[in-house]
Amino acid sequence: MRGRGGNSQRFGGRQPYELTDDSPVYVISVAAQLSGLHPQTLRQYDRLGLVSPDRTAGRGRRYSARDIELLRQVQQLSQDEGINLAGIKRIIELENQVTALQSRVAELQQAVEGAAVAMRQREQQVHASYRRDLVPYSEVHQSSALVVWRPKRSRRD
Repeated sequence: MRGRGGNSQRFGGRQPYELTDDSPVYVISVAAQLSGLHPQTLRQYDRLGLVSPDRTAGRGRRYSARDIELLRQVQQLSQDEGINLAGIKRIIELENQVTALQSRVAELQQAVEGAAVAMRQREQQVHASYRRDLVPYSEVHQSSALVVWRPKRSRRD
């Protein structure tokens, strides 16, 4: 479910007049009408933790477009699929967990890609720092030829 908190957390760092799918704008009667459910059903779902709308200062419920969509999903799972409310709650929790894990995987992939780029840059820096005045060593192949060494004769001889 969504986190609750101050204005910066509630509006995700955006200005309060910018409407998003998470903006809490619908009163319970409108949310009930949009979702096709009775207002008392919405209150029960809130008590059970299936859908957690934001609250006004006077404790009135305010539903977002995302909340309305979740209410429709709960209704579909309950009526069409025959799943009880405890099962629906578990499904919602698991879906939220999957979403969070997918987000974490994306973050980790970005971190790995960033580390790979940094590693390639560092590798290029190391290669660029090699001394150019050194001659590469090459393996000397031995042969079976016999070489005779004779010292040079001095002029006195």
